[in-house]
This record gives sequence, C-alpha cells and structure tokens, in this order.
Amino acid sequence: MIRIVITEDQRMLRGALAALLELEDDIEVVGQAGDGQEALTMISSLEPDVCLLDIEMPIKTGLDVAEHLKQQNSACRVIILTTFARPGYFERAVKADVQGYLLKDEPIENLAESIRRVMKGHREISPELIFGAMKQENPLSVREREILSLSAEGKSANEISLLLHLSYGTVRNYISEALNKLDAKNRLEGIRIAEEKGWL
Repeated sequence: MIRIVITEDQRMLRGALAALLELEDDIEVVGQAGDGQEALTMISSLEPDVCLLDIEMPIKTGLDVAEHLKQQNSACRVIILTTFARPGYFERAVKADVQGYLLKDEPIENLAESIRRVMKGHREISPELIFGAMKQENPLSVREREILSLSAEGKSANEISLLLHLSYGTVRNYISEALNKLDAKNRLEGIRIAEEKGWL
C-alpha cells in the first residue's frame, strides 16, 4: 500500500483529490494538510511514502517544503502539483530534486499512475511544464533575488543594507540592476514581475 499525504490549501480540491485517490486499491491517504508547515509536521509524524504538494500555499509553499525535505534527506518522495508553467518554479523544483512535477488538471488515473511510477524510482514531469519553463530563464542573480525578496517583505534599502551587511549604495545598485533586467519602472513593478514568473 502506498501511503500519501495531500497538501493543498483549497479544502474542496484537497477533499476531492483524497476521495478519488482512496478509490485506488493500492493507495491510502494517511493525511491532509492545508499549508506547508502542517505538511512538514505530518510528514515527520506519519512518515508517508509520497507527499503531494501544491506550490502556492500559506506559511510555507510546496517548494519550501520540498527544499526542506531535501535538506533533511527525507525518504518521503515529493510530487508537486501546479497550474503554473512558471520558469522559476520549475528551476526550484529541479534543484529540490522532486520526483514529480505535474499539472493539477490531469485526469486522476494519470496522477495515480504517476504516484506508482515515482514509487518505482521514476521521475514524472508534465511535458507542458517543461516547455513552459524553457521559455525564459531567471535573469536575476542570487543577491538580486535576495534583495528583491526582502523588498517584497516591506523592508527599506536602509534595513536591507543593515541585514545583509552591505552599504546603502550597494543595495540601491542591486535594486537598480534587478529593475533593469526585469524592465520594470519601479520596485513594486519589479517585485510583481519577478513573483509572477516564479523568480523570487
């Protein structure tokens, strides 16, 4: 029996997924989580074989959970379910070494078969997500992403310079360079563009 935890912040979708997967003879849904932090707690206590993770969730995203599980060398296999073919998301999923990266709107029998294949050591990726990810690479450097992410949290250039032990001028230069790369008129627009593309 393949034991799985489903993590999805939309309760109705989570319940529907669980009900449909429970109809499979060899799959048992042992837990359902509404956010990434709850998923990590469940994975730690229930030790499932597979965790299905939505990307966009409160507290911790599916990608945050996948990255954490990789750092912990967890035996739990990870399948990301998404509606977005965003290049930044795909990049992070690959780096987090997820076993599956699938579209949410695939038929349930495809998902069940992907779970079985992942259990046998295969990697399952929806072709549309690969092509969507290939369209555009993230132009931002690690430091530019870090500074834009802190800006997105509402931190000023002064606060960022103190946090990262950089001069105020250096932080302004990084922000300016990031905005140029994103072709954004201001910081808010830059953050919006980077977030929409999954680059932050």
